[in-house]
Amino acid sequence: MLRVKFMIKQFLKEPLWFKILISITLLISIIFSSAFFANNAYYQSFSKLAAAIFFCAYGIKLRSNRLTFVILLSASALCIYLSFLAIS
Repeated sequence: MLRVKFMIKQFLKEPLWFKILISITLLISIIFSSAFFANNAYYQSFSKLAAAIFFCAYGIKLRSNRLTFVILLSASALCIYLSFLAIS
């Protein structure tokens, strides 16, 4: 629980552009991965690209911890791969 409180406090200290970027990419990823958009591969691909931006932004932000940085950038690369795989 303390880790969650720390992450929330850290998020609130971030600049406005970072808050907007994270919020929009998370929202796009959740909305376009819903069952309503399941029939269109382009929406699914867009959802995965938004998730990749989300993971990459947090990975770069948390680059002081090498393990977290590698995990988040790996998740970003996996999302980009799945995005291109969904289109073809």
